[in-house]
Amino acid sequence: MKNFLQKCGTYFFLFLIRAYQLLISPLFPPACRFTPTCSQYAIDAIRLHGPGRGFFMALWRILRCHPFSDGGYDPVK
Repeated sequence: MKNFLQKCGTYFFLFLIRAYQLLISPLFPPACRFTPTCSQYAIDAIRLHGPGRGFFMALWRILRCHPFSDGGYDPVK
């Protein structure tokens, strides 16, 4: 049952991120300071660490993405 719920959570978050990438992101100019982009980082984090930890890793990454950040290469670990 736990695996089923984890898979459902993973697919739910991945669906939301892909919808953002396809529907919302093209409306704005590219502004991400990091490589990979924050949305791709979120996908990688959720796939690698599951929906719980991956969500919070993505949230922390988004909070670090601001004009005063150095940015740069920051892969999921």
